[in-house]
Amino acid sequence: MSRIRIDVRGSRRLAALGVAATTAGLLAAALSPAAVADEQPSRTGAIANAASALLAHAASLGLTSDEGTKVRDVIVDRDGTQHVRYDRTYRQLPVLGGDFVVHLASDGKYRSADRATRSKISLASIVPSISGPKAADLAANALRAVNLGQTLKKLTARPELVVDALHGTPKLAWRTKVAAKDSLGNPVSRTVLTDARTGSQIDAWDDIETATGDGKSLYSGTVPLETTQSGSTYQLKDATRGGTYTGDAANQTDLCFLTSICVSRAPSTVFTDTDNHWGTGTDADRASAAVDAQYGTNMTWDFYKNTFGRNGIANDGKGSYNRVHYGNKYNNAFWDDSCFCMTYGDGDGTSLGPLVGLDVAGHEMTHGVTSKTAALTYSGESGGLNEATSDILGTLVEWYANNTSDPGDYLIGEKIVRPGFGQAALRYMDKPSKDGKSADYWSSSVGNLDVHYSSGVANHFAYLLAEGSGAKTINGVSYDSPTYNGKTVTGIGRDKLGQIWYRALTVYMTSSTNYAGARAATLSAAKDLYGAGSTEYDAVAAAWSAVNVN
Repeated sequence: MSRIRIDVRGSRRLAALGVAATTAGLLAAALSPAAVADEQPSRTGAIANAASALLAHAASLGLTSDEGTKVRDVIVDRDGTQHVRYDRTYRQLPVLGGDFVVHLASDGKYRSADRATRSKISLASIVPSISGPKAADLAANALRAVNLGQTLKKLTARPELVVDALHGTPKLAWRTKVAAKDSLGNPVSRTVLTDARTGSQIDAWDDIETATGDGKSLYSGTVPLETTQSGSTYQLKDATRGGTYTGDAANQTDLCFLTSICVSRAPSTVFTDTDNHWGTGTDADRASAAVDAQYGTNMTWDFYKNTFGRNGIANDGKGSYNRVHYGNKYNNAFWDDSCFCMTYGDGDGTSLGPLVGLDVAGHEMTHGVTSKTAALTYSGESGGLNEATSDILGTLVEWYANNTSDPGDYLIGEKIVRPGFGQAALRYMDKPSKDGKSADYWSSSVGNLDVHYSSGVANHFAYLLAEGSGAKTINGVSYDSPTYNGKTVTGIGRDKLGQIWYRALTVYMTSSTNYAGARAATLSAAKDLYGAGSTEYDAVAAAWSAVNVN
């Protein structure tokens, strides 16, 4: 049996403390220098206004003296309307599903709030019956169970005591991130939620958010690149986009997505070149994949900045970085919050090629945007919405780039698939079921699907909202999108789809949003942007009804 390294730092201390934060403490925490030092004045004012609202409306928000809050994100609309997103703790333990968004008028007056859960949090004790090491063992077994036939090595588990408010009555739980390397040396990871009283598994989900999955690129032709000169050489590093750079992982792997403190990260040596002309457009030159990755990062950065005014993935002006040539025939690409980086495998060469496609980059980096905003839980219907958000906005990145070698379409990952994959793309937005696995329409069982397939409902909605139903050819690709209710849907265009979905994600969705909640969130966004009863508002309603979300 693999040896498990356990990290339960702080769990005993937290269990022993049980210190209740006063309501005044909530206000002090929200206004602490650390919380506002880097904010612009309008954002600082929004935080102060929201803190006052917490005091005045604590009861309706479900806040008690045992609970604390921390600002996660702030959005101030052009008209001064303010939206402040909070995470919540209970007796200093993180609360899963405790997040909420406070909405304020331009004068700072409280309007309303969106809460991930309305359940009252009241626990008799925060001392677990199941120990941290026991929770780690259970999580390790859960990872082995979904990797049958694989010999897992370097298995590492990190349990953290939390309050679970996502699954019915709030309860004490262990959230354990467990990771290992498979027989090829590639990483596998899972987050397992365990009842801290009974030891039963509450939920589990993949920890790596996957996509399945001038330079000469593999997929996008010859593209412009901003680089950094260092002596007589150039680095593939872009100072105009927050210092984003691309490095070579040298086909090594790591488990650094398990913890923000990484002591064994796979090498990522920044690519250099002597004449500032990168790659050959073939696999034979390792820089070719790096060109795709850097270009994908550039287009994603520009899309979010020029379309929504978002300054980088975290909206803080800081660039991420890319690692290419990761692992051994690794059929995956993933965004990792712990390193704030994108990682790309080379694919097995039979079903998938290097996973550095433009829409793949947009997809994976959008996981980073989601984690900094709604933080949709990667399980059940919220997990499907998490994946769909990356498919929708990643697709819009591809359209934004307007690249003649990789023109915009509603196919996901079409550039990276090989004949051995058996279909033309990873997923299809006009009719998701064409992949044989994804759902076209909502049903009560859709949340039981893998999140890459339950995402089909929202992907189908997005296509219908942008393009409408029926047969048509767009950019040389034929589509024929059906509807659940047999009604015709008229699209409102990609630009409006993007504005509506982004506002719903950043202003109204929370970690537990399901498909019914997504309908409500997008209708609220359409109302804000275009008015109640507008053509756009009605189109959102019609497109959701067309995928059986009513």
